[in-house]
Amino acid sequence: MSSAARIQEICAAHSARKGPLLPILHDLQAEFGCIDEEAEGLVAKALNLSRAEVHGVVSFYHDFRPAPDARPEVQICRAEACKARGVEAIVPDAERAAGKRVRLSTVYCLGLCSVGPNARIGDAVYSRLDAERIQQLVEGA
Repeated sequence: MSSAARIQEICAAHSARKGPLLPILHDLQAEFGCIDEEAEGLVAKALNLSRAEVHGVVSFYHDFRPAPDARPEVQICRAEACKARGVEAIVPDAERAAGKRVRLSTVYCLGLCSVGPNARIGDAVYSRLDAERIQQLVEGA
């Protein structure tokens, strides 16, 4: 099945939903690892939107990428609660451990504000991080 056919299939699977754009984009990101211009155009056509409208949503949310990136990702919460608990002091340690092998992403709230600083790798969330623990997590990602 071509990627265009798969994109159309995903769009069709959500066509009966109210507000299908975000579920479609999440499925595309999961399936292809990115939402490129071709996908934006096909989604726009399927939902009777302009490509600019779809691109606006894709570019607004950090979870959507325009090109695939095979590197493992470590998301670090840098919202106010994690900042108050010292996340900015451990970010340089994470960056050193990551090098170019691991993609570090900033997120704003992982929902564990009382036990920050927090990070997420895949579906696992890690809390009460310090410099040593964030280095271990990044190196193990």
